[in-house]
Amino acid sequence: MQANENIELITGNPRKAINKLAFPTIFSMLLMFLNNLIDSFWVSGLNSDALAALGFIAPLYLVIIGLGNGVGAGTNSLISRYVGEKRFGDANNAVMHSMILAFIVSFIVLIVGIFFLDDMIILLGADSVSSYCLSYGQIIFMLNIAFLLPNVTASVFRAEGDVKRATNPLILTAILNMIIDPVLIYSLNLGIFGAGLATVIASFTGYVCMLYWIFIKKDTFFKFKFSYYKRKLEIYKEILVVSLPAATEEIIFALVAIIFNFLIIVTAGVEEVASFTIAWRFISIAFLPCMAIGIATITVSGVAYGARNWQNFNETIKYSTLLGLTITILICAAFFIFANPICEIFNVYETNWALVDRSSEILRMLVFYNVLIPFGATAAYTYQGVGSGFKSLAITILRELVLSMAFAYVFGVMLNMGVFGVYLGAIIGMNAGSLLGFVCIWIFNLKFKKSCDVY
Repeated sequence: MQANENIELITGNPRKAINKLAFPTIFSMLLMFLNNLIDSFWVSGLNSDALAALGFIAPLYLVIIGLGNGVGAGTNSLISRYVGEKRFGDANNAVMHSMILAFIVSFIVLIVGIFFLDDMIILLGADSVSSYCLSYGQIIFMLNIAFLLPNVTASVFRAEGDVKRATNPLILTAILNMIIDPVLIYSLNLGIFGAGLATVIASFTGYVCMLYWIFIKKDTFFKFKFSYYKRKLEIYKEILVVSLPAATEEIIFALVAIIFNFLIIVTAGVEEVASFTIAWRFISIAFLPCMAIGIATITVSGVAYGARNWQNFNETIKYSTLLGLTITILICAAFFIFANPICEIFNVYETNWALVDRSSEILRMLVFYNVLIPFGATAAYTYQGVGSGFKSLAITILRELVLSMAFAYVFGVMLNMGVFGVYLGAIIGMNAGSLLGFVCIWIFNLKFKKSCDVY
């Protein structure tokens, strides 16, 4: 049975398990991110205000995605530890607990969208493009369940080592969105609202595949049945201990983008935001492999930790860091060399070469923002894998806010270096924070070794 082979894989050689889980996830994430770039491409054809609005709403969209990823991380971590301990009945129970949490979170997001979206847009400083922000943001908030359920369900598939079923629906979602985006935006004349609607429709369609495997084909290892559900507050607690910090980390990433936008406006004006938005999307691509490898690390480190297998745990940390660093450097080098032609795809208007040139300059500088992130990412995701979500959150706050954004403010505003100082400070803070995070997880690794020796 394929599912049993998947379980054997994630409990075996860590390198093989990470490769099997990470590389398809990297591909699907890159495709999904290309999907976001396609959104920007088509929306930029409307006007520069619409593109700027997409940049302002992006952090809020990331918060919703982050909530789904957070519940998914908590689910993945707990189920993986249960697998390591061979507690498969508890794992099935945890599946149902995670789905209930997904619906609860979705309802909360819906309420926030109904009553506070206008206020959040004002707080983001997007007053001048608020109509565009509302057109795109309202449907994203109203139908947020389309993003939460696929993320949580995919985390269950990853926890059982079934990476194809975790990633293929995401690939389908990305392809569908690329196809229907121009149809809804231009052919049906729905504008930026059409971009949001296309994203929701594509995500729902991808989730239909998951529902088919679960309820029609019925060949998943873990079962989504209420007969397995036995309410245990301890399971909710275990999921939330990881999911709340993990979701908060995603919110922090969104907050970083908001602070970046604010500092850029203060030091260079609103026009710089459009150029930064383009460059930032590509910079985020370089982080995607770290995320994909990190998601694999949650599963593999969780299984090793649950089984008290230090050799596999140690190998997971070292290999995931090395793999993430190699891929990140290659991507950053490519972006640095080909920054100008890459940014040219956003030159919808033949006279808007200034946007291309400035985006290229920002991109070449910010590639150094990501160089050492694999060290910090390994630390954060490994902490999630062992169930220490708040430690993961702590090193993320240290890296992203305390150091990166604080340095950006000091260099850009206090030292009066302008927008160049904002970018430079963020780069220095991010790299320093990533190294500090890795030191923390390595100390944890050594302590785990001693406990296993005693055990």
